[in-house]
Amino acid sequence: MRDSITKILKKAADNIYNVSIDKDIIFKIEQIVDLCIKAYENNQRILFCGNGGSASDAQHIAAELSGRFLKDRKPLFAEALHVNSSYLTAVSNDYGFEYSYSRILESAAREGDVLIALSTSGNSKNVLKAIEKANSLGVISVGLSGVDGGEMQSLCSIMINIPSKETARIQESHILVGHIICELIEDKLFS
Repeated sequence: MRDSITKILKKAADNIYNVSIDKDIIFKIEQIVDLCIKAYENNQRILFCGNGGSASDAQHIAAELSGRFLKDRKPLFAEALHVNSSYLTAVSNDYGFEYSYSRILESAAREGDVLIALSTSGNSKNVLKAIEKANSLGVISVGLSGVDGGEMQSLCSIMINIPSKETARIQESHILVGHIICELIEDKLFS
């Protein structure tokens, strides 16, 4: 069993290393931080969406911004779009699961807000519809996905592709990227 644990840890560490030396990913993280800071300076909001583990990651990152990350500071508006389970199940039942995020964006999002969409495959139908709706509303769409980005690749204003095809490695890196974004936003807004 110890060999298996060591092997999994090495795969995770190798993936994080690959992310750390990817100049394109680093540049895009800078772009996302700048977009989020500009949004906050203009009284805009950061919205998140994802499914399954990616929904948990979206909620986690939103909580770091809306509560606090490393600094005791003013809260920032950040919300994961799936946190109202009654809404989510009603819309999924009445309109179809693929509309679960796009409908709430239609009512809640404003031009200049930022949507950060997480999907390890890049092909989650409700996430794709959310990005399409965001784009039509003037909301800046940011995608976090796996190595090829799936259908999200062509829809997002900024796309970070984690260089892996393994769901667990992709999600681990999404949380790392999210934490970096949160830390840099705090540093720039509350230095």
